[in-house]
Amino acid sequence: MTELRRLTLIFAAAHEAEVTSVLIEHSPPLPGFTLFKAEGHSSDFTHASPREQVRGRIERRVVWMVLPKEAVAQVIELLRPHVRQKALLWWTEPVEDFGRLM
Repeated sequence: MTELRRLTLIFAAAHEAEVTSVLIEHSPPLPGFTLFKAEGHSSDFTHASPREQVRGRIERRVVWMVLPKEAVAQVIELLRPHVRQKALLWWTEPVEDFGRLM
C-alpha cells in the first residue's frame, strides 16, 4: 500500500493564480486539492500591505492535497520556479486513512 501524505502549502493571496494554475495544468494530472482563505499572524510584516499592517493579519491562501509520499518532492519542484521560495511555506503530515463515502 502506498504511503499517503497531506501536503500543506501556505502562500500570499497574490500568488493564488500562479499556484493553482501549476497544480491544475500539470500533466499527468495531480490529485485534487482544497484551497481556502486564511489570515496569517506573524511578527514579520516586511511584505505586508499597509492595510495588513494596520489589521495585524496577512491574507494567505492554504492548499491541502493528499498524495503519495513520493510525489511530494515533485509538487514542490513544480512550484519552485513560479513562487519565490520564502513566499511559500509547506509541510507534510502522514495520512492514516483516506477514502470516499458513496
